Amino acid sequence: MVSSSQPNLNEVDWSKIPAPEDDGGARHLTGRAVPDVALAATDGTEVSLAGILGRVVVFAYPRTGVPGQISPVPDWDMIPGARGCTPQACAYRDLHKELTGAGAARVFGLSTQDTAYQREAARRLHLPFPLLSDEKLALATALRLPVMDVGGMTLIKRLALVIDDGRIAKAFYPVFPPDRNAGDVLAWLRQNGRA
Repeated sequence: MVSSSQPNLNEVDWSKIPAPEDDGGARHLTGRAVPDVALAATDGTEVSLAGILGRVVVFAYPRTGVPGQISPVPDWDMIPGARGCTPQACAYRDLHKELTGAGAARVFGLSTQDTAYQREAARRLHLPFPLLSDEKLALATALRLPVMDVGGMTLIKRLALVIDDGRIAKAFYPVFPPDRNAGDVLAWLRQNGRA
């Protein structure tokens, strides 16, 4: 989100942003089967993560900003874990080929924003993978994903999941700084190849 001190969505001084603490919100995820929930994707399809064979990487984020628009609430940047959705998505974009080369059959972004809003971000950021909309919180509720309530919105806290044949193999949480998340996931994929 845009703030007066950091107007560029990609250039962030992470030393000035509060890091999220591990509140235990993702401890229950590793080993869980993903529920069969169809989510609208920015490529026009509906995706159920439960039904995808192979290894899937999903990174969740609170909400992307739009350059020049104000933050949804004052001091957005000071909410631990709020700032950094664009740098996180761009890091996944930049490492997409490496992630698929390391065994990820598919990569997805996930937020509670509606598909139209997500499409703008996917186009502007030139993302080579779809963003999934959990606007109705169906997946977040079924998996008990960690969420935060900000300005009347329920947002998924930043995390990443590696899903093997519909079952969560690894949860990355909390994620900070966001622009390093894709690299951390890539390193894990390289160390934990599938037989």
